[in-house]
Amino acid sequence: MNHLESTFAGKNSFWRYIVMFAVILIVSNTIGAVPLLIATLIKSASNPAVFSQLAANPNDFSVVGLGQNTGFVMMLFPFIAGLIAFILLIKPLNNRTLRITINGSGGIRWNRFFISGTVWLILSALYLMLYLKLDPSNFSINNKTSSLILLSIVSVLFIPFQAAFEEVLFRGYLMQGFAALVKNRWFPVIMTSILFGLMHGFNPEIKEFGFFTMMPQYITFGLIFGIITILDDGIEAAMGAHTANNIFLCIMVTNRSSALQTHALYEQFNIHPWTEFLALVITGLIFVLILKIIFKWDKFSLLFERIRINQL
Repeated sequence: MNHLESTFAGKNSFWRYIVMFAVILIVSNTIGAVPLLIATLIKSASNPAVFSQLAANPNDFSVVGLGQNTGFVMMLFPFIAGLIAFILLIKPLNNRTLRITINGSGGIRWNRFFISGTVWLILSALYLMLYLKLDPSNFSINNKTSSLILLSIVSVLFIPFQAAFEEVLFRGYLMQGFAALVKNRWFPVIMTSILFGLMHGFNPEIKEFGFFTMMPQYITFGLIFGIITILDDGIEAAMGAHTANNIFLCIMVTNRSSALQTHALYEQFNIHPWTEFLALVITGLIFVLILKIIFKWDKFSLLFERIRINQL
């Protein structure tokens, strides 16, 4: 085992994690917001009301004269800025490297990333096909133009940075930090899943359906990614699934309350959050079992084993 055990070779004072989060937050919301701010300032020269219009509908990039795909990239730029800040800070702050944060060893297991992503894509496609079959009136073709090709390219190029940032931060950095605190595996999984859910507390789905309706979905996503991180001893599989999930949603299906506003192939009219939650639980269980077979993981009891520092 390497992923959580490697934490103890670094520096884990609580203040170091506070500084990391503070800097990432500042960088994401300042440097990360610069491209959109520049576009807004340019547009405000001819339309002084552009700031209030964008505040009223943050996902409508047409008010600042941007196309949907360009606006989509600008929405992802804060994650890229945050990831760069993390990479620059992890060594001086915690005496660790990005690779150690990913799996505690010297190399990134790209096969884990691509296999996990492929499995998640297949399960997502099967679920969408079933949903279309059972409730076809709830969907319409939203985009069948060549712009879908550009959207696919943009999604494949930029979504991995967004997913990598969240996985490095939660299933990598924070999970290792909680492991250093309590020296077990289940507590880091639970805590990072809750924090992962709370981080999405400002998503438009929360406003549409309510905090306590949507939070179980976000936390369940965190639990799925956390479990496979422990079982696979690294975050590559979680990064692959997270990336695949977001790319699939960007390209294939959107709805008016989605945090990922794109000209996807399908538009879904009515969202049933608790149905979606049940589907996520079933899909997540199947996903974990498939990866267990493919990667030949040990028993699930590993989740409840204490971390032995002398394994270093």
